[in-house]
Amino acid sequence: MTFRLGVDVGGTFTDILLINEDTGESFRGKTSSTPEDQSVGVLRGIEQVCRTAGIGTDQVRAVLHGTTVATNAILEKKGARVGLVTTRGFRQILQIARSFVPGGLAGWIIWPKPEPLAALEDTVEVTERIGSDGQVVLELDEDDVRTQLARLRDQGIQALSISFINAYANDRHEVRVAEIAAEVLGDIPVSRSSAVLPELREYERTLTTVANAYVQGQVSRYVGNLERQLHGSGLDADLSILRSDGGLVSAGIAADSPVSLLLSGPAGGVTGAAWVAEQAGVENILTFDMGGTSTDVALIQGLTPRVGRETTVGDLTVRATSLDVRTVGAGGGSIAHVPQLTQALRVGPQSAGAVPGPASYGQGGTEPTVTDADVVLGYLPPQLAGGEITLDVEAAHAAVKSIAEATGLPSVHAAAEGIYDIVNENIFGALKLVSTQQGFDPRDFALMAFGGAGPLHANALGILTGAWPVIIPPSPGVLAAYGDATTSMRDEAVQTLIRRFGELTDAELRDLLHGLAGTARQSLLEAGLPEEDLTVTYAVDLRYHGQGFEIPVTVDAVDLEGAALDVLRKAFDAEHDRLFNFLLTNEHELVTARATVSGPRPEMAPTVLAEGGEDPSAAARRTHELWVEGQEVEATIYDRHKLLAGNVVTGPAVVAEMDSTTLVLPGHAATVHPSGSLLIRPIDAPADSGSKD
Repeated sequence: MTFRLGVDVGGTFTDILLINEDTGESFRGKTSSTPEDQSVGVLRGIEQVCRTAGIGTDQVRAVLHGTTVATNAILEKKGARVGLVTTRGFRQILQIARSFVPGGLAGWIIWPKPEPLAALEDTVEVTERIGSDGQVVLELDEDDVRTQLARLRDQGIQALSISFINAYANDRHEVRVAEIAAEVLGDIPVSRSSAVLPELREYERTLTTVANAYVQGQVSRYVGNLERQLHGSGLDADLSILRSDGGLVSAGIAADSPVSLLLSGPAGGVTGAAWVAEQAGVENILTFDMGGTSTDVALIQGLTPRVGRETTVGDLTVRATSLDVRTVGAGGGSIAHVPQLTQALRVGPQSAGAVPGPASYGQGGTEPTVTDADVVLGYLPPQLAGGEITLDVEAAHAAVKSIAEATGLPSVHAAAEGIYDIVNENIFGALKLVSTQQGFDPRDFALMAFGGAGPLHANALGILTGAWPVIIPPSPGVLAAYGDATTSMRDEAVQTLIRRFGELTDAELRDLLHGLAGTARQSLLEAGLPEEDLTVTYAVDLRYHGQGFEIPVTVDAVDLEGAALDVLRKAFDAEHDRLFNFLLTNEHELVTARATVSGPRPEMAPTVLAEGGEDPSAAARRTHELWVEGQEVEATIYDRHKLLAGNVVTGPAVVAEMDSTTLVLPGHAATVHPSGSLLIRPIDAPADSGSKD
């Protein structure tokens, strides 16, 4: 028998999912994260889950990993000191940046620009110039290059980024500077804009290239260290890393292009959610992944997650293809506090993290968190993570009591309920960013909650959004690891080619996209995937001539054989009308083309529960007191692993399992789907309400 492992590292927990490739049987592991060295928590979790499955680590064939190393380096400002080489006259490109004026009533606010990742004193200019058509306007002055690189070396830079004007059209000068850098600077990470982001717009291209160099050293060291430790512990397994767009790449490619990993962790949850939705018979879902530190939200339409061309982490926005995931500082470890100035209760974005963690974890934490509020309200049982963490109920009450005293609320329960309600509103605000702000009505979608804390807040978010049913997948606490283990290898190639439709033929478009597909296909073939197993998808960024922004439009491979430009014209107009409610008569213009090549998705045997009728009493553990809407109510705690298909759990109820806990509120009921998911609806709602299942 052979096995593969999905690994997701969060701010508080490291989740492991072990899958038997022969039978589809899975085993879960959950252990505390180790921020000082993520690989320690990863290895500990792998050893734990292998013991649970009763196998040796040598039986694991592949480790598929979603990592937050690059994300944390950006958020914590702990990347390398980066030197930047630019075309003469463009030294201040990062300082000039893009102007941003908040709209509406926020127009008076002065928004400070974040400090560039490459400081002005570490930015040098060299003599060279490439035209927008790719022709050399001014030859590269190699003596000048050597002089400027020596200056950067003496200043102690740890990584180098190279970004020349119009390098996307001709990379010759950037390639030569990288060769000279190897001689002058020695063995330091070097990032070229023509390799990292061969697209129009010099500021975005430069910023993305500098960001790549900024985190490249840390990611390379982490990936290399993890590979060595995996092999040292007896795992002769291939290590693949999840990209922000939900596809897997080899460890080597990930180390060279870490800017594509900035949303690696959240992407795993979204890809896992799409798989679970398919099993539950739902195509359109809003997702929220609530962990210990933050909540990530996304929208999936037609079982396909929406993809964006930008990735935002903290105050940094780079041009990198990623799933359209938005993050808010609302997790189980989010700290509740009362600012002295406003005297109004706030929750997050600060988090107690893994250490010391919430007060109820008994590891020295004293500040009140969302998890402590859940304990006070009775929503959480006394043990988490299969018994690895025992909750301290008295410490939770003591922590939340400080909020009751600071706000003047009448009881600890009232303070805990306030914390619970506020964090739900914070998540609701994030869900609006991917639904109503994008032109989607959340009532047309189902809502899927996962992560260790998500199912505790799912029913309440269903009420706020009107998205029914609320879906709680099997093993919600490790769904991100599930996504890591069930997604496919992927790579893409991109090229900027600004052409009006009148200057472009269907044959030229077809040749361009096929050529990009050949480039993207190469890395997957080198990884050993058979060519007949590869799938190619195409997309182009279009605009009306004269516009300053583009809209991505997918291209069906079948359409390439016919009047592709006409099809694209209609598709663009439809999307422009949906987004902005108007059309222009200007000629259409192609800006950027891209081809994405994917390998086959690993086979995964779906879960099929035995039928058990509506009565869930065989899974009942005991009764338990909850605090709901200002009063104490009696609820039943159920063991999720004993629930059968067709069982209906009527609220108030708590459904407990190893990696998460689900709350069913009064007036609602959770039906167990044959695939193992819980489908929560208002009791008086028809079964086919919301996003039909």
